[in-house]
Amino acid sequence: MSENNMLKKVVQLDQSLFLMLFNGNAPKWLKNSALGFSKTGNGGLYVLIAVGFGWLSSEAELRLMAMTLLLGFLIERPIYYVAKNSFARIRPCDCLVKGAYITPSDKFSLPSGHSAGAFLVAVILAQYFPQFAELCFLWATGVAASRVLLGVHFPVDVVLGALMGGSCGLLAILIVATL
Repeated sequence: MSENNMLKKVVQLDQSLFLMLFNGNAPKWLKNSALGFSKTGNGGLYVLIAVGFGWLSSEAELRLMAMTLLLGFLIERPIYYVAKNSFARIRPCDCLVKGAYITPSDKFSLPSGHSAGAFLVAVILAQYFPQFAELCFLWATGVAASRVLLGVHFPVDVVLGALMGGSCGLLAILIVATL
């Protein structure tokens, strides 16, 4: 199978999965739940958490966690912007279905910034609070799934966003550990 045919198959599978998950007539409780999860993944919240822990905490470990979060986003954001504009993948709500439950902040979908940010935060929080690791990853998965359920991302967008964000989180942890 040629590389081009394989890519076409992946895109077809991705679109089929999206159509299975996104239901333009989803019940109100599902739309509201997805919207709530999605809002917890808005970027400004992460900055407030990191800055808050960094400036307000007297505990060295929490200040270190805040520094790790900030470093993680300093690594992740440029990669995200370059990838998003390089892939320039049109959102499913603009090419496959009519509309979405929310208005996306930009026109491209790959990778999902919400998924990247959520998994970056989950990886770092799990490092500093291992007793809450499962909860962190459940939350991040909820944020990622919400983006598909709201109609603004394909499944591959959120999976690649999660891998990118998680990797940036791990890199930030490794860098801070060497300081």
